[in-house]
Amino acid sequence: MDDNHLGDFLRTRRAGLRPEDVGMASYGARRVAGLRREEVAVLAGVNSDYYARLEQGRERRPSSQVVDALGRALRLDADARAHLYRLAGATPSEPPAGHAAERVSPPLRQLMDGYPNTPAFVMNRTLDLLAVNPLADALYAPFEPADNLARMVFLDPGGRHFYPDWDRAAQATVGNLREAVGFDPDRPRLRELVRTLTEHSADFTRLWNTHTVRGKTQDAKHLLHPDVGPLTLTYQAFDVREAPGQQLVIYHAEPGSPSAQSLKLLGSIHATRHQPDSRPHR
Repeated sequence: MDDNHLGDFLRTRRAGLRPEDVGMASYGARRVAGLRREEVAVLAGVNSDYYARLEQGRERRPSSQVVDALGRALRLDADARAHLYRLAGATPSEPPAGHAAERVSPPLRQLMDGYPNTPAFVMNRTLDLLAVNPLADALYAPFEPADNLARMVFLDPGGRHFYPDWDRAAQATVGNLREAVGFDPDRPRLRELVRTLTEHSADFTRLWNTHTVRGKTQDAKHLLHPDVGPLTLTYQAFDVREAPGQQLVIYHAEPGSPSAQSLKLLGSIHATRHQPDSRPHR
């Protein structure tokens, strides 16, 4: 059976909109529910015959620009827009990350705090740490400040001590930043970060010029914390759907392992250091 999923979706969404929903005047008797094909074509800025071919299944591979325009014309929300892209076999042209991508929602912060025995944090594509739970705060306490993983690896004096396999950590970090370039190469924050790292780290410059791209993996992390010693942790990274570009990263240790005991000790040390001074003031 020759299914026309794209055309069926467009036709159904068109039928669910009235001219007044999209700020258009309605003239004459309407023989079909919702907008006419010609009206959708006008709203999307495409040829009406081309739009008709999309609905009829005679054209099935519109460009990303056309899919963007149709999404706006049909007033699609984020889920429906993503579905339209999948039906069209197109790649979403993600809008440039703005200030919204730097804010972590209160529900996500509450979720992170619900992991008291494992470090959890949210970062963006430029590896800025946007939010950390208490144990992640304790984990990265050797850095001052613990603000950006790339800066911490290449420019913080504690980086080479914290990451015993520093070369591997450095390569992975640069690969992550190279991946960010593919999403938004002109993002000011990314350009600023790369410029700073290039100016102050010959190691970063050397690795950056290899153009190696690397996404997040499930490799074990070997860390050396000044308070509790060696740590071997694995992690899971989850894309934050409501904030494209953000990732929730959760570290964990093998249950019952020395690293699990060290994380427990680290949490206790951190809690003790951050207790309010209950002694009476003189």
